[in-house]
Amino acid sequence: MQRRSSSHNYTAAGFYHITLSVDKKQGQSLGHVTGDAAKPDGHPDAPRTVLSPVGAMVERELLQSISAHYPMVQVDTYAIMPEHVHILLNVTGRLLSYSGKAVHLGQVIAGFKYGCAKKCWQMRQAEPAATVAATVAGGSAAGISPASPAPTEAGGSAAGTEKPSFPPLFTRGYCDVMPVDARQLAMQRAYIAGNPRSRLLRMEHRDWLRPQQGGIDTALTLPALRGYLQRENAASPEALAQTECRLLQAGGMVACHTYGNRALLTEHRCLPVVCHRKDASRLAEQKARCLEEAAKGTVLVSPRIAKGEQEIMNEVVNHGYAVIVIADNGFAERYHPSADRMDLCANGRLLIVTPWQYQYRPKDESLSVTYCKTMNCLAQALCRTKDSWWLSS
Repeated sequence: MQRRSSSHNYTAAGFYHITLSVDKKQGQSLGHVTGDAAKPDGHPDAPRTVLSPVGAMVERELLQSISAHYPMVQVDTYAIMPEHVHILLNVTGRLLSYSGKAVHLGQVIAGFKYGCAKKCWQMRQAEPAATVAATVAGGSAAGISPASPAPTEAGGSAAGTEKPSFPPLFTRGYCDVMPVDARQLAMQRAYIAGNPRSRLLRMEHRDWLRPQQGGIDTALTLPALRGYLQRENAASPEALAQTECRLLQAGGMVACHTYGNRALLTEHRCLPVVCHRKDASRLAEQKARCLEEAAKGTVLVSPRIAKGEQEIMNEVVNHGYAVIVIADNGFAERYHPSADRMDLCANGRLLIVTPWQYQYRPKDESLSVTYCKTMNCLAQALCRTKDSWWLSS
């Protein structure tokens, strides 16, 4: 919640996906999620959050206060969940105060949080219940006035400012994601809008829709992995040491965490999908063989690194068959796959496997050859089959 991009100018225009977490110590819930996960958006029973009085107050603050004091900041999409809030902000121009001074995005967020904390405190102090309703309904947001700037979430507080202290509604800091193109923007919008549905799916499929640690027999020892990487000319001592430090290990074996339907691995025949450059001219043949096996009930396993692997696995999924994907990073503390993958997991058609410890990685960081080859090796180990199986008659 504290990490910021060291190279980004947070006074600049752009889209920002902001996540705020409710302070658990305050015991405040913003609402509860209800509906039917099987119903589409727009249906009366579609998944949604029924807001508590505090949640309704947060929504009003969100939709009214920010743009009132910073006209260049518009709320594009948002989702208020019981214990956190997702906001996609569209900053249409440079962030400036009324006096024309550049403002860090963190100061905007801090002002919103301060206003919510003040209103929440007023609601808790007001009696009787009718007074609470009147208090919430009246007035505009407090705490974002340019004449009295709020503490900044960029670090420290606004100079020369002293404001009344209220118990915080949200925890300190915020998480930000900055989509850089139309595709990423669409993904962020879909993720935010799909939060209530994802929550219901996780409630209905608790075993499938949560990370599960260990319990997977990879049959892959560290010496066997080293031998494979050496044969593939992908194992300098430095690269091998770095890779092994990232791997999950248990008793000298490569271990795995999973998310999804484990029965796909334990109760089905599995075959690896790995595309090599030397076989690029035979991609159509490899795809046909994979689809043929999937139609028989075989589950295909792939790290989806090469474009050919992605093409084959997408085709298999589009035909309605189940797959296993090897992820290139571990599961973060609050791991949620994309909406499409969440639906596949909920329907029992996807298992995500990772042999890696979680590590923050910049989006533009490429995967090393050793890293990729390790996942290729794991795909074969999980299937107990070489990736050249499709070449046999």
